[in-house]
This record gives sequence, C-alpha cells and structure tokens, in this order.
Amino acid sequence: MPDSPSRPVSVSPCLDPPSPRPRVLLADDHRLLLEGLSNLLEAHHIQVAGMAKDGLEAIQLARSLHPDLILMDIRMPHCSGLEATRRIKAEMPDTKIIILTTSTEDQDLFEAVKSGACGYLLKSMDADELVESLEQAQQGIPPFSPGLAAKLLGEFSRMAGGEDTETRRRGDTERVRHGEAETVRHAQAEKVQLTERQGQVLELVAQGLSYKEIGARLHLSPRTVKYHMAEIMNLLHLEHRAQVLAYAGKLGMIKE
Repeated sequence: MPDSPSRPVSVSPCLDPPSPRPRVLLADDHRLLLEGLSNLLEAHHIQVAGMAKDGLEAIQLARSLHPDLILMDIRMPHCSGLEATRRIKAEMPDTKIIILTTSTEDQDLFEAVKSGACGYLLKSMDADELVESLEQAQQGIPPFSPGLAAKLLGEFSRMAGGEDTETRRRGDTERVRHGEAETVRHAQAEKVQLTERQGQVLELVAQGLSYKEIGARLHLSPRTVKYHMAEIMNLLHLEHRAQVLAYAGKLGMIKE
C-alpha cells in the first residue's frame, strides 16, 4: 500500500519554540565559584563564553567575546561590578548584564539598575532558579530574586512621584528621573486598561513574588506568568522591570 501523502504538522500557538541558549560571560573574583558556575551552566547546555576575575577583565572580555549575557559580581578588585556594568553598557548597550551577588543592600540594588543591569540575583538561589532567570533575560523579562522587586518598586515610585527631591538634585539620579520616571508618566497618560489577569500578575510582581509563586497563587504555569508580564510591558510601552515597578507604585500596589 503506498504511503499516504505527508501532511503539514500543526503547532499549537501556545507552544513557543525554546529560546536559543545564550553565550554567557562570568565575572567573579572567586575562582572556585567561577568554575562551579561554569560547570552548572554547561550541564544545562548554556555556553560559557569566558570567565573574568575582576571588573577590568570583564570589560576586556566583553569587547572581544561579545557575549549575549554577563553574570556580574559586585565586589571585585581593580574595578567593581557596578563600574564595569556602566562602562560595558556605555560601549555595548545591547549587552544584557545580570548582577549575581551576596549583597542585599538597597544601595547596591538601586545602583545596579541605574547602571544598566537588567536583573539582580542573589547567590543563595538554587541552580534551577538561576537557569530559569537566564531564560527570562533571553525573553526580555529582567529577573530579580524574590523580595527585591518590592524594594525597587518603593524606590522608583518615590522618584516617579516627585519625592526625595534633595536626592533627585544630584547628577547620579538625573538619568533615572528623566528616564524611568518619564516613561511611567507617558504610560499613565495613555491610560492603558489592563485585563483583570494582567492586573493580578502586576500586583503580585509588585509584592516581590517570583514567577513560580505567582503561578501557584493564580493556578498558572510560570511560563504563562512570564507571558502576561511580557504583555504588560508591551501594553505600557515599558522596557525594564524597574519601570513596571514604578508604574505599579503609582497605582498604589506597593506593600510597606
């Protein structure tokens, strides 16, 4: 019996093809941690493009290797991770940089975002959470460890709302005032109406919950939560999660 004609295979629109694995540059002054991170990422089929032991080497390797993503520690000799982040973003603005640190200090978190980092992760996270965070970054959803989003929300909502005027007179916050805050004002002016589900997701993100925790609350998969977050950013014409947090703060979603 002759073979039946081949038929095109239909793919469900809900099943997106997997995002390509990023080429990652690691920057940390602890050799053992670098080797452990490298082995971890390679085990998950994520290519480690290079390893830097300080901020200056991170800048040099970023120039020569052009990685898709950089995992950057803060406390490093010769040049801190924050300074390296500012210099790399100035030269290569499309490079995504995620801070990976032990520091939970508010100032480090705020400075990292203002320096151009698209995410802030703590080294206490587990391996699966780290891999998931890299996937989020590839999808354009900046990752933050649970609890840190609420801190950002408070800071950026104050800036957007005109509080802390003494601090805003300083030059290092001028870019934030005219960048993130202005974007939030434009989004509000457009009076975009979010769906009920998008509002639920936004409120839980504002409370500092991770995508897994939000999914458990709303009976959704983490992937679906990521989709809603991406849609929220698109509807509000926002580019960074910090801007989304500022918007949520203006709506009164901050939990003190």
